[in-house]
Amino acid sequence: MLSLSLSLSLSLSISFLMDSLALFCTGALLAGGLYWFVCVLGPAEQKGKRAVHLSGGSISAEKVQDNYKQYWSFFRRPKEIETAEKVPDFVDTFYNLVTDIYEWGWGQSFHFSPSISGKSHRYSTRVHEEMAVDLINVKPGDRILDVGCGVGGPMRAIAAHSRAKVVGITINEYQVNRARLHNKKAGLDSLCEVVCGNFLEMPFQDNSFDGAYSIEATCHAPKLEEVYAEVFRVLKPGSLYVSYEWVTTDNYRADNPEHVEIIQGIERGDALPGLRSYLDIAETAKKVGFEVVKEKDLAKPPALPWWTRLKMGRIAYWRNHILVTVLAAIGIAPKGTVDVHEMLFKTADYLTRGGDSGIFSPMHMILLRKPEVPPSKS
Repeated sequence: MLSLSLSLSLSLSISFLMDSLALFCTGALLAGGLYWFVCVLGPAEQKGKRAVHLSGGSISAEKVQDNYKQYWSFFRRPKEIETAEKVPDFVDTFYNLVTDIYEWGWGQSFHFSPSISGKSHRYSTRVHEEMAVDLINVKPGDRILDVGCGVGGPMRAIAAHSRAKVVGITINEYQVNRARLHNKKAGLDSLCEVVCGNFLEMPFQDNSFDGAYSIEATCHAPKLEEVYAEVFRVLKPGSLYVSYEWVTTDNYRADNPEHVEIIQGIERGDALPGLRSYLDIAETAKKVGFEVVKEKDLAKPPALPWWTRLKMGRIAYWRNHILVTVLAAIGIAPKGTVDVHEMLFKTADYLTRGGDSGIFSPMHMILLRKPEVPPSKS
């Protein structure tokens, strides 16, 4: 009887230990899975932002949802979007809402680039950025302008590649702080300076830059002529300016309802007062005094599709969307973050359709020179 009792007691102890071990292993597996889901998969390519740190930029957490609604209210008053005095608030609100999500889910370079066979997206992005500074022929130590610098991904790549001193301007104060943080971490703060300001009214002296570039940024200007005139003003005579412009291509048909839907979807999801035709770019540049050196749509064959990354990112989107939903539900991410993330996914679909159909390009390149002698005003 004693033997039976001891055996039963030993059996129960072993069972308890096994249950405890199973429970511990299950807990460890769940904890490990959560860590992998949030911290390993969560960071952007450049390790700049983690999912648990998503915010509304300079907007306080409790006001993110209200500002999201305010952003969409701009589209109920389309004429106001087209006025210069309204655009700064419109664009600033947009980048407060999306900067953390962009940085977390895309990286520190808020633009597209043609895919390069056998190479990573990060490599393709860097090549696209370095090409911009190579086109404007700057030397180490030259002072160049980044028109619409975001959190400074291109700025850092260009400074490291050219050793030029890059001054970036962005209208969003939160992006200024993020850019300065990244510049310091990269050890490039001696070459990279960031200024908070409106590129329609830049706080720089005339003839003060040796070159300038803008990468998918001037699409936010209500009138391209105004930002080009400002770039022209601050460039030294003889200096070059290159811009990658968002445009509708020669395949776009304004009488095609599907084409119109795609373009309007891109405009709504990217804070654009209105996409321009590729035909308008050179004419606008000439109007403010620039000489057109070269013009080319970098998205056209033999370039590989720039939208491949958007297609490949669909699984990542659903993973990220679940994560954002959970973080918002438990109060870590601000309310409204889920709405912003969903908006960006829908926009990605419109961008993909724009690329597939060939009616939209985010990289219509134009290389311009400010004449040595200003054109006479006759």
